[in-house]
Amino acid sequence: MTGGRPTLRFAPSPTGYLHLGHARSAVIGRQLAGDLGGRYLLRIEDVDPTRIRPEYVAAIHEDLAWLGFKWDEPVRRQSEHFDAYCDAAARLERLGLLYPCFATRTEIEAAADPTQRDPDGAVIYPGLWRGGSAADVRVRRATGEPFALRLDMAKALVHLGHPMLTFREWDGDEQIETMAAHPERWGDPVIVRKDSPTSYHLSVVVDDGLQGVTHVTRGRDLYAATDLHRLLQVLLGLPEPIYHHHPLITDTAGRKLSKSAHDTSLRMMRAAGVAPEEVIRRALNGTQ
Repeated sequence: MTGGRPTLRFAPSPTGYLHLGHARSAVIGRQLAGDLGGRYLLRIEDVDPTRIRPEYVAAIHEDLAWLGFKWDEPVRRQSEHFDAYCDAAARLERLGLLYPCFATRTEIEAAADPTQRDPDGAVIYPGLWRGGSAADVRVRRATGEPFALRLDMAKALVHLGHPMLTFREWDGDEQIETMAAHPERWGDPVIVRKDSPTSYHLSVVVDDGLQGVTHVTRGRDLYAATDLHRLLQVLLGLPEPIYHHHPLITDTAGRKLSKSAHDTSLRMMRAAGVAPEEVIRRALNGTQ
C-alpha cells in the first residue's frame, strides 16, 4: 500500500552488470521521489529465463548499496509472482484479445515485410496465426508444442473504444504534457512468451499497478513502449501513472550504453577506485 504517497521504482533486469546508464536511471528516480516526498522501490525484473543469472541479481544489490541506496523491503522479484501475470493474461484471453502463435522466428522473418518494422526495429508480425483454426491449435497444444500468446491489436483497439489513447509525460519539474500513444505501430505484440508465463510488457504494467506506482521514470529508449503499456493498462483496468523518460548516456558515437556491449560496469568502476559520489555526479550530468 502506498498510503496515497507518490511511488516511484527502479526496475533493472539481471541480465548483466549495471553500468552508468542504470545508475543514471536510479539516481534520477531517487531524486524525483525525494522532490515529491514519495517512496522509491526496487524491483528485479527477472522473467527472461535465457539471460538472467543469480550473480547479476546479487550484483544489483551490491552496486546500489555501494551508491548509498536503501529500499523498502521486501524487494519484489517478478519470478516470484508469475501467478499475477497469468491472471492478467487470462483476463485478456477471456476478452478474446489474445491468440496462440506457434510460428518460429525464422518463419516470421520469412513471411514478414522487411520494410515494416516496430519501434524496436523488429519486423512487424505478419499475422501467421491470427485467426488460426481452433482444431489446429488444439492439436498443437495437445502435443506440447511451445507457443506465445499475442495481442490481436485490431481487436484490442476496437475493444478500447477510445478515439485517442494518451499518456502523461512529465519533464521532472512542473510541466506535464498529454501525449498521443500509438500502439498500432507495434503490430500484434507478444504478451506471453514461449519460454516464460509473461513478457516484459505484461509484467511491468501489472507490477506498476499492484505496487501503486504513480510515476514511472525510465530512459528515452522505452518511450515508444509506453504505447503498449497504456493500452494494457486500459484493457486490464489498471491505474495510469505519470511518465518521465530521461535522456540516455551515450558514447562518442551516440550509441547508448548497454550490458550486451559490455560497457564499463559499476563494479568495474568500483574496482578501479572511482568514488560513489563521482559515479552519482556523472550519472546526474549524463556523462561518462
